[in-house]
Amino acid sequence: MNIVLIQNKQRWLAVGLLIAVMLIMCLILIVPIVSKGLELHKTKNDLMFRLQQYERILATKSTVIASMANIKQQHDQQAYFNSQETDALASAEIQSFIKKTIVDAGGELSSTQALPVNNKNKFSRITVSVRMIGSSEVLRTVLYKIETSNPLIIIDQLDIRPMRGIVNNFTHLIDSSNKLNINFQAVSFMRKPTE
Repeated sequence: MNIVLIQNKQRWLAVGLLIAVMLIMCLILIVPIVSKGLELHKTKNDLMFRLQQYERILATKSTVIASMANIKQQHDQQAYFNSQETDALASAEIQSFIKKTIVDAGGELSSTQALPVNNKNKFSRITVSVRMIGSSEVLRTVLYKIETSNPLIIIDQLDIRPMRGIVNNFTHLIDSSNKLNINFQAVSFMRKPTE
């Protein structure tokens, strides 16, 4: 009986060793293959997702190009940029517009002066220095008309000072004045002609 028991133990031990060796072989050979397969599957899914995104983007290409053309057409119709041939003509047009605006609003134009044109990238910055006299209502009207004009004109460096009143001969006191001395720069832009 002892011999049979020892033989059974040896058989079970041999079977256990065989199973252990097979498990070790599986761990050494099969697990890396399976993990590499899972990694490749994940990479494939990521690449498929990117491909689908690119296909969606390409599908909207014609729509985007059409929208860009539409936006460019609307931009050109809005006439934000000065359309004169030269910087000098653009500056003269701005000065004329500002003079008419100030006179129509009831103000008094003291002077306008074209400042040197600043060229940057594909645009020219045309600046006109303006001096005027008027009330706060005149100033409000002038600023509104200038800033809502086409081509676009931007007000820069606005300086407002009250005018000194006049001495009353009877009371010898200074009568207050409703008028203001106003200095500002009007800035407009134009595209440089293509060479």
